[in-house]
Amino acid sequence: MNAELLLADPSPALRVRVLTELLDAPADDPEVHDLAARLRRMPQVEALLAADPRDLRQLCWTLCRLGFLGLDRSDRRVAALAELVFERQSRNGSFPIMAFYRGTGESRYSMIPLQASIPLRGLASVGYGHDPRAERGYEWLLDQRLGDGAWPVGIASGQPGYIAGYRRLPGSKGCRVNTEAALAALATHPERRTSDAARGALDLLLQRETRDEWALGTEVARLAGIDEVGGFITSYARFDLAFVLELASRIGASADDARVADLVSFLERLRGDGGLWEHPERPDLTRWLTFQILTAMRRVDAGDWAGGAPRVPR
Repeated sequence: MNAELLLADPSPALRVRVLTELLDAPADDPEVHDLAARLRRMPQVEALLAADPRDLRQLCWTLCRLGFLGLDRSDRRVAALAELVFERQSRNGSFPIMAFYRGTGESRYSMIPLQASIPLRGLASVGYGHDPRAERGYEWLLDQRLGDGAWPVGIASGQPGYIAGYRRLPGSKGCRVNTEAALAALATHPERRTSDAARGALDLLLQRETRDEWALGTEVARLAGIDEVGGFITSYARFDLAFVLELASRIGASADDARVADLVSFLERLRGDGGLWEHPERPDLTRWLTFQILTAMRRVDAGDWAGGAPRVPR
């Protein structure tokens, strides 16, 4: 499992997650307790909590990052940030599109599923999935689905928006970016992660069987705060296979799905001689990337769901 190599990392956040998620250490374990206290004092955590996000997009990703590092709503500072997100929520459960843009002006879109999926992922990441306000947002998000279970790119001037090549979803008229974002929000929810909506979205997402090695670790880099999240509609532009496996594992997918088995095999072939997955651009993120892939593979081993969508030729 190479847990020893991961435990050599200086980050208390990574070490506590390795102990609890890979080695099954209980919450009352003395080392877990000590590391949990130390991670709250990490400079990275302090910087996130002290930042003044300029737009809703930044605020939501701050919550995602805090959740990734192991913080949740029990920390009053995290709870305060979550309330700032809820303050921007519209009555219908979504969030204003223009709140995600810096400056002034108007979006040509009247609806983009990302306007709910990004905040919901952030809120659920720190323990607000069951909050009635978040649940209202999930219901709005589900109402935007297409008939095939995917999410559209959005509505502009009363018509579906144009789907660029990298946002196309094989076997669907939906948008890969918006569908992946919606799945990320659902996969973070305690119960909705195994819903028919989540599994239907994953079934479609797995049909894109591209193998972009260069994008591996994109999500880890963003959650670790190394890379900024560019844009709004382009939030999930890169197709990070480690993140795809993470999503699949959280909704209960197993290697009985041939596409999941192929993805696991592909990632195994990228594993280095030392048992770690090297980040393509940032060696300092290698242990985080390895942790993400190992935990996802572990969940897949215990998964009990396989999709039924036909495979789409590449």
